[in-house]
Amino acid sequence: MVVDVSKQFFPNVAIRFDDPRVNLVIGDGVAFLKNAIEGSYDAVIVDSSDPIGPAKELFEKPFFQSVARALRPGGVVCTQAESLWLHMDIIEDIVSNCRDIFKGSVNYAWTSVPTYPRHVSGVIGFMLCSTEGPHVDFKNPVNPIDDSSSKSNGPLKFYNAEIHSAVFCLPSFAKKVIESKAS
Repeated sequence: MVVDVSKQFFPNVAIRFDDPRVNLVIGDGVAFLKNAIEGSYDAVIVDSSDPIGPAKELFEKPFFQSVARALRPGGVVCTQAESLWLHMDIIEDIVSNCRDIFKGSVNYAWTSVPTYPRHVSGVIGFMLCSTEGPHVDFKNPVNPIDDSSSKSNGPLKFYNAEIHSAVFCLPSFAKKVIESKAS
């Protein structure tokens, strides 16, 4: 339903669902990944709702273990990780779980989302993690970010190399909490 509405009302954002490399699963992500073949995915993107009610499991250690098991060596996951302005306690748990499970890179990043209402601060965070294997440096992508052109849709309107670097810069209060989970 969300995908269909996005295609209808946000066609410039709702792109690439028909790419043959995409396996879009709309359903119970916990059950799906629990039953996934080990090492069968290069990337997992979790676009979940907040960690309350049915989505709570998507923020817990067993789910992250299922994600890691489903990824190939050097595989990556990007998952919603809450607003640093409102949910540092939840972020602390997510970072801790990810550091325990993902033996490659583990990074918290954040961005503004103009379509998010004020009561959620207009900011969302996400975890970028990789499994053990070929090194993944999320802060310095293999392919340079060229904001003057995009292979698929022309010039980028917002995203560029500086924005990419900035999403990893954290306010002091958040940096202190997240770095404390590094050991």
